[in-house]
Amino acid sequence: MMRISETVKHLLIINVIMFIGTLYIGNGNLFYEWFAMYFPQNDAFKPWQIITHMFMHGGAMHIFFNMFALWMFGTPVEQVLGSKRFLFLYISAGLGAVLLQVGFYYFQYLPDYNTLLESGLSSQSIKQMLTTNEVSAGVTQSQVALLKDIFPAYNASMVGASGCIMGVMAAFGMMNPNAELMMIFLPIPIKAKYFIPGIIILDLISGLTGQSFFSPSNTAYMAHVGGAVTGFLIMWYWKKNQFNQNRWY
Repeated sequence: MMRISETVKHLLIINVIMFIGTLYIGNGNLFYEWFAMYFPQNDAFKPWQIITHMFMHGGAMHIFFNMFALWMFGTPVEQVLGSKRFLFLYISAGLGAVLLQVGFYYFQYLPDYNTLLESGLSSQSIKQMLTTNEVSAGVTQSQVALLKDIFPAYNASMVGASGCIMGVMAAFGMMNPNAELMMIFLPIPIKAKYFIPGIIILDLISGLTGQSFFSPSNTAYMAHVGGAVTGFLIMWYWKKNQFNQNRWY
C-alpha cells in the first residue's frame, strides 16, 4: 500500500475536520454560509471563501471520492515535487478553478443583468428579487424570464477540493503519462495521457451543455477544467525550466 505523503496527510485532516464541522455546527448551514464560495455579486460572498470552499464538501460520497483521489494522485506527485511545490500547485489549481467557474457564471449573468437594467429595473430591485425569489409588482413577463435565467448564477455556491485535485491529476499525468488508470464503473485500464485529458474534455462538454456524464448535475464542471488547466500550465513550466528531465520517468 502506498504510504501517504506529509502534505497530503495534512490536507486530508483539514478536509475531514471541515466536513465534521458542517455536520455538527449550526446544523451544517452555518458552515456553508461562512465557508462555501458564493457568486461575488451575492451578499453572501466573503473574500475568504475563495480559499475556504476548497476544504468544504457537500456530502459523505463527495468527500470520500475527493480524498481518495487526493491520496492516490497527490502522494506520488508530492514525492516528486516536494511539499512546498506540491502545496503551491494544489492551491493554485483551486484558484484557477474558482477563476474559470466564476468567470463562466459572469458570462451567463452579465448580458441579461445589463438588459434588465436597460429595461428600467434598478440594481437594488434586481438583487432583491434574485435573493428572495419573489417578483415585484409591475415586472413584465420578459423581465421575469431574464430573472429566471440569471437566478442560478446569482445564487450559485461552490464547495469541494475537486478543482485542486484536477490540477494534481494533470500533474500526475505529465509525470506518468503511461500509468494505467481505471474508473470504478468502467474497469478498463487506460493510460493517463488519454484518461486525464478525456475526463477534462467531458467536464468541458458538461459545463457548456449542462449534460452530465459521470458526475451529479450540480457539479461545477468549469471549476474542474480550470483546476486541470492550471495544474497543467504550472507543471509544463516547471518541467521545462526547473526539473531534470530524467526525474519524470
